[in-house]
Amino acid sequence: MCNSQSSSNACCPAPQIIQEKICGNFSTTTDPISVWTATDNSYISGTFEVFNSDSTPGNATFDVVANPDVGPIPVLPGTTMSVSVRRPTGLIVHAPFAGASGTYCLTLYKRVLA
Repeated sequence: MCNSQSSSNACCPAPQIIQEKICGNFSTTTDPISVWTATDNSYISGTFEVFNSDSTPGNATFDVVANPDVGPIPVLPGTTMSVSVRRPTGLIVHAPFAGASGTYCLTLYKRVLA
């Protein structure tokens, strides 16, 4: 087993950090909208970006489920907000207006053994 008998890392490869990007659209059919979920410890960090369309009649908000949780983060019509977190496990968008729409992009980082 790697590192079981010494402090050298001779038999184990160094972990690699991989990046995943997930983007999509949201529109109000239900509120809140759970747009992404993951299991605990799947990702070491992530950046979450939400755009609220100009045509939305009010602020959208979003929450990032992480350790610690972040949100609600207000997103005015026609603007984008982003936040970076450690150990993310979910993104929830709140757009409680008829005709609300926008986009989201997640950039996620995962540590894997090569």
